Amino acid sequence: MTPVLRTDRLEFTPYRPEDEDAFVALLRDEEVCRWMGQEQVPEADLRVLFRAILTDVYPKRLFDVWGVWCDGVYVGHAEVKKTGNVDGHELVTALAPRYWGKGLGTEVVRGLLRHAADNLGLKEAYGMVGDGNAASLAMCRRLGFRHVRDVVGDDGTVTKMLVISTTEVS
Repeated sequence: MTPVLRTDRLEFTPYRPEDEDAFVALLRDEEVCRWMGQEQVPEADLRVLFRAILTDVYPKRLFDVWGVWCDGVYVGHAEVKKTGNVDGHELVTALAPRYWGKGLGTEVVRGLLRHAADNLGLKEAYGMVGDGNAASLAMCRRLGFRHVRDVVGDDGTVTKMLVISTTEVS
Protein backbone atom coordinates (compact mmCIF):
# COMPACT_ATOMS: atom_id res chain seq x y z
CA MET A 1 0.00 0.00 0.00
CA THR A 2 1.31 3.44 -0.91
CA PRO A 3 2.33 5.09 2.38
CA VAL A 4 1.96 8.72 3.38
CA LEU A 5 5.40 10.39 3.29
CA ARG A 6 6.50 13.60 4.98
CA THR A 7 9.44 15.94 4.55
CA ASP A 8 10.10 19.27 6.26
CA ARG A 9 7.50 21.15 4.19
CA LEU A 10 5.70 18.51 2.16
CA GLU A 11 3.19 15.73 2.61
CA PHE A 12 2.90 12.99 -0.02
CA THR A 13 -0.53 11.37 0.15
CA PRO A 14 -2.11 8.71 -2.02
CA TYR A 15 -4.65 10.36 -4.29
CA ARG A 16 -8.29 10.55 -3.21
CA PRO A 17 -11.26 11.04 -5.55
CA GLU A 18 -11.51 14.70 -4.56
CA ASP A 19 -7.96 15.32 -5.87
CA GLU A 20 -8.95 14.67 -9.49
CA ASP A 21 -9.33 18.31 -10.56
CA ALA A 22 -5.92 19.26 -9.11
CA PHE A 23 -4.25 16.31 -10.87
CA VAL A 24 -5.89 17.19 -14.18
CA ALA A 25 -5.00 20.89 -13.89
CA LEU A 26 -1.34 20.04 -13.22
CA LEU A 27 -1.03 17.67 -16.17
CA ARG A 28 -2.94 20.00 -18.49
CA ASP A 29 -0.47 22.82 -17.80
CA GLU A 30 1.51 23.54 -20.98
CA GLU A 31 4.77 24.29 -19.14
CA VAL A 32 4.54 21.16 -17.00
CA CYS A 33 3.96 19.03 -20.10
CA ARG A 34 6.87 20.64 -21.94
CA TRP A 35 9.35 19.97 -19.14
CA MET A 36 8.03 16.44 -18.61
CA GLY A 37 8.69 15.80 -22.28
CA GLN A 38 5.13 14.90 -23.12
CA GLU A 39 2.39 16.18 -25.35
CA GLN A 40 -0.65 17.75 -23.76
CA VAL A 41 -3.28 15.10 -23.20
CA PRO A 42 -7.00 15.83 -23.53
CA GLU A 43 -8.72 16.46 -20.20
CA ALA A 44 -11.00 13.45 -20.62
CA ASP A 45 -7.96 11.16 -21.02
CA LEU A 46 -6.35 12.58 -17.87
CA ARG A 47 -9.55 11.94 -15.95
CA VAL A 48 -9.50 8.30 -17.14
CA LEU A 49 -5.83 8.08 -16.08
CA PHE A 50 -6.60 9.54 -12.66
CA ARG A 51 -9.45 7.09 -12.08
CA ALA A 52 -7.13 4.24 -13.12
CA ILE A 53 -4.78 5.26 -10.31
CA LEU A 54 -7.64 4.75 -7.86
CA THR A 55 -9.15 1.61 -9.42
CA ASP A 56 -6.06 -0.22 -10.76
CA VAL A 57 -2.74 1.18 -9.54
CA TYR A 58 -3.55 1.28 -5.82
CA PRO A 59 -5.64 -1.91 -5.52
CA LYS A 60 -3.12 -3.94 -7.55
CA ARG A 61 -0.13 -2.26 -5.85
CA LEU A 62 1.43 -1.59 -9.24
CA PHE A 63 3.60 1.31 -8.01
CA ASP A 64 3.59 4.18 -5.56
CA VAL A 65 1.98 7.44 -6.67
CA TRP A 66 1.10 10.52 -4.62
CA GLY A 67 -0.31 13.98 -4.66
CA VAL A 68 2.22 16.34 -3.08
CA TRP A 69 0.91 18.97 -0.67
CA CYS A 70 2.47 21.99 1.05
CA ASP A 71 0.49 23.60 3.88
CA GLY A 72 -2.65 21.86 2.61
CA VAL A 73 -2.23 23.13 -0.98
CA TYR A 74 -1.68 20.72 -3.89
CA VAL A 75 1.74 21.52 -5.38
CA GLY A 76 2.50 18.47 -7.50
CA HIS A 77 2.69 14.81 -8.31
CA ALA A 78 5.25 12.09 -7.51
CA GLU A 79 5.83 8.43 -8.37
CA VAL A 80 8.31 5.62 -7.83
CA LYS A 81 7.85 2.88 -10.40
CA LYS A 82 9.72 0.29 -12.42
CA THR A 83 11.14 1.77 -15.58
CA GLY A 84 11.20 0.09 -18.96
CA ASN A 85 14.48 1.78 -19.88
CA VAL A 86 16.66 -0.22 -17.46
CA ASP A 87 16.24 -2.86 -14.77
CA GLY A 88 15.34 -0.50 -11.97
CA HIS A 89 12.97 2.09 -10.58
CA GLU A 90 12.37 5.62 -11.80
CA LEU A 91 11.44 8.69 -9.81
CA VAL A 92 8.80 10.85 -11.49
CA THR A 93 7.94 14.32 -10.24
CA ALA A 94 5.95 17.28 -11.50
CA LEU A 95 5.39 20.55 -9.67
CA ALA A 96 2.97 23.32 -10.57
CA PRO A 97 4.95 26.22 -12.07
CA ARG A 98 4.09 28.66 -9.27
CA TYR A 99 6.10 26.39 -6.91
CA TRP A 100 9.23 26.20 -9.05
CA GLY A 101 12.42 27.76 -7.73
CA LYS A 102 11.50 27.33 -4.05
CA GLY A 103 13.50 24.16 -3.35
CA LEU A 104 10.41 21.95 -3.38
CA GLY A 105 11.67 19.84 -6.29
CA THR A 106 14.79 18.96 -4.31
CA GLU A 107 12.66 18.15 -1.28
CA VAL A 108 10.35 15.93 -3.34
CA VAL A 109 13.26 13.98 -4.82
CA ARG A 110 14.93 13.55 -1.42
CA GLY A 111 11.63 12.29 0.01
CA LEU A 112 11.26 9.81 -2.84
CA LEU A 113 14.85 8.63 -2.40
CA ARG A 114 14.31 8.07 1.33
CA HIS A 115 11.15 6.06 0.52
CA ALA A 116 13.01 4.07 -2.15
CA ALA A 117 15.75 3.15 0.32
CA ASP A 118 13.78 2.69 3.54
CA ASN A 119 10.50 1.21 2.30
CA LEU A 120 11.37 -0.42 -1.03
CA GLY A 121 14.93 -1.55 -0.26
CA LEU A 122 16.30 0.01 -3.45
CA LYS A 123 20.01 0.75 -3.71
CA GLU A 124 19.61 3.17 -6.61
CA ALA A 125 16.97 5.05 -8.54
CA TYR A 126 16.76 6.56 -12.01
CA GLY A 127 15.49 9.81 -13.39
CA MET A 128 14.68 10.82 -16.95
CA VAL A 129 15.17 14.54 -17.62
CA GLY A 130 14.78 16.36 -20.91
CA ASP A 131 18.04 17.70 -22.31
CA GLY A 132 16.63 21.23 -22.35
CA ASN A 133 15.40 21.18 -18.74
CA ALA A 134 18.37 23.08 -17.30
CA ALA A 135 16.78 23.68 -13.88
CA SER A 136 15.99 19.99 -13.28
CA LEU A 137 19.36 18.87 -14.60
CA ALA A 138 21.12 21.32 -12.25
CA MET A 139 19.06 20.04 -9.32
CA CYS A 140 19.95 16.45 -10.21
CA ARG A 141 23.66 17.34 -10.35
CA ARG A 142 23.44 19.01 -6.92
CA LEU A 143 21.79 15.91 -5.49
CA GLY A 144 24.47 13.62 -6.91
CA PHE A 145 22.75 12.01 -9.91
CA ARG A 146 25.15 10.63 -12.52
CA HIS A 147 24.55 10.57 -16.27
CA VAL A 148 24.02 7.04 -17.64
CA ARG A 149 23.18 7.74 -21.27
CA ASP A 150 21.14 9.86 -23.63
CA VAL A 151 17.88 8.47 -24.95
CA VAL A 152 16.91 9.89 -28.33
CA GLY A 153 13.22 9.87 -29.18
CA ASP A 154 11.74 9.21 -32.61
CA ASP A 155 11.30 12.96 -32.98
CA GLY A 156 14.98 13.63 -32.19
CA THR A 157 14.42 14.92 -28.66
CA VAL A 158 17.08 13.94 -26.14
CA THR A 159 16.33 12.77 -22.62
CA LYS A 160 19.10 12.29 -20.08
CA MET A 161 18.95 9.04 -18.15
CA LEU A 162 20.40 9.65 -14.70
CA VAL A 163 21.05 7.40 -11.71
CA ILE A 164 21.65 8.00 -8.03
CA SER A 165 22.47 5.84 -5.05
CA THR A 166 19.59 5.96 -2.58
CA THR A 167 22.05 5.94 0.32
CA GLU A 168 24.40 8.74 -0.76
CA VAL A 169 22.12 11.70 -1.41
CA SER A 170 23.90 15.06 -1.31
